[in-house]
Amino acid sequence: MALRRVLGLGAALGRRSFCSKQPLPPDFVEALRAVVGAPNVSTATAVREQHGHDESMHDCAPPDAVVWPQAVEQVQELAALCHRCRVPMVPFGTGTGLEGGVNAVQGGVCFDLSRMDAITELSLEDFSVVVEPGVTRKALNKHLRGTGLWFPVDPGADASLCGMAATGASGTNAVRYGTMRPNVLNLRVVLPDGRLLHTAGPGRQPRKRAAGYDLTSLFVGSEGTLGFLTQATLRLHPLPEAVAVTTAAFPSVRAAVACTVQVLQAAVPVARIEFLDEVMVEACSRFSKLELPAAATLLLELHGSRRGLAEQQQQTEEIVQLNGGSSLAWAKQLEEREQLWAMRHSAWYAALALRPGCQGYSTDVCVPISRLPDVVVETKQDLQDSGITGPMVGHVGDGNFHCIIVFNTQDPAEARRVHAFTERLGRRALAAGGTCTGEHGVGLGKRALLREELGQEGLDTLRSIKTALDPHNLMNPGKVL
Repeated sequence: MALRRVLGLGAALGRRSFCSKQPLPPDFVEALRAVVGAPNVSTATAVREQHGHDESMHDCAPPDAVVWPQAVEQVQELAALCHRCRVPMVPFGTGTGLEGGVNAVQGGVCFDLSRMDAITELSLEDFSVVVEPGVTRKALNKHLRGTGLWFPVDPGADASLCGMAATGASGTNAVRYGTMRPNVLNLRVVLPDGRLLHTAGPGRQPRKRAAGYDLTSLFVGSEGTLGFLTQATLRLHPLPEAVAVTTAAFPSVRAAVACTVQVLQAAVPVARIEFLDEVMVEACSRFSKLELPAAATLLLELHGSRRGLAEQQQQTEEIVQLNGGSSLAWAKQLEEREQLWAMRHSAWYAALALRPGCQGYSTDVCVPISRLPDVVVETKQDLQDSGITGPMVGHVGDGNFHCIIVFNTQDPAEARRVHAFTERLGRRALAAGGTCTGEHGVGLGKRALLREELGQEGLDTLRSIKTALDPHNLMNPGKVL
């Protein structure tokens, strides 16, 4: 327990459980069953614990019950029931978050929305689609196969699309196609008392709007603290005619990151530009059985027409060479490209393999592009000075990078070094004019840094919004604020 306090995280001594502050009211579980049917309600310990944590290191905090609604009307009835009885509610998608966003720290009811998995109202002409919360990004793109369209936001995990909206997810394609925020056109939200809200109006999906407050953006990134996202209208994009991927090795971290900045300044329409430091490259190469030099590396992907792609490749090669990068061999075949991106997406497991038996903690920050080289170099030096195993990887085209810290949770001294490093990293990003999280969200782990980032006025405004929509603090309590 002492190590938990040192880390400020949880789970350092294994997943422990919080207790519900208040037991469920008498006959409450029977009332849940009356709404969704007995097979769609569980109070089994194993099921509750499965829904009491995500992929983060925060302690398991199981809900008192788990329900599986299958229609928005059921979500409304369940929410209204919880609201009347003052029972906390926690939305659950696929459990792939990284900041403890689904942990039921005050108990209550977990709403597992995975069985609401319809894909509706696909409009090829309007480049839009409507999905329910059980639809994952891979399922959507499989459904879109053959249409010439795709949904490009790719956080790595096969997360649910409404969950991605709830956390404001990003990923490898964000430098060209944007994060979830600009790719969500409308949301159907069940408010804490059961009322139904369409953030852009029922059935509306304009590409832009200037009508009143931007309610859609308010709920994107709200992390389940304002309501249940039960449907999302998403912006689709045309598949590129041609795609090329390459890796470039550099003599230093600074050279690799400086190359990133110059590629963006030259307006090369790069689709993905990922950074891996030499520790991460060596780990990924070994894990994925590829042969890449153990050096600071960029993984670049270009999208465009066949003719335009050749020009983009030439521009990229010139900038890479100016920064001392290796000569480029472009992978254009699907199998080759998929192999490289599979390596990148296996970074978490590759990092864990560096120290078998240890646990990992992934943290992220995002800074202005102009400050990126300095911040990355300072962070790299901080890792070395602290004696921490923390390979670096990131979507540097957006100024966003991650440290995957692998450490011995049974060593209190190492745990203290890890906690101190993560605090310094967050504050280093804030000092550079950035944010404490570019895509993971605040959840349980970054609430103190959020206070520093927004200031008291910003935090008070967030509290006012939360109070207006959820006056009894029932929606995912303990998160963000």
